[in-house]
Amino acid sequence: MTIADICFMLPLSTLKKGQSAIIVEVLNHGESMKLMEMGCLPGEKITLENIAPLGDPIAISVAGYKLSLRKSDAEKLLVSLVD
Repeated sequence: MTIADICFMLPLSTLKKGQSAIIVEVLNHGESMKLMEMGCLPGEKITLENIAPLGDPIAISVAGYKLSLRKSDAEKLLVSLVD
């Protein structure tokens, strides 16, 4: 991983509705095993579908299905935006 790669990684929780990204890394593997079991694996394309009125939880599309996540869990997924 290069410095340029790190500069373009951001937490999933910072995406806006409709934005798509590729999961680059899952932080805190021990605590985030449930995210990986639900299909949130590095290399998967993810789209932010909806955000609750108060900002938490968020709804995403990943691995062919919709998933609802707390923002605290979304912060553990580092992503890179795609066009």
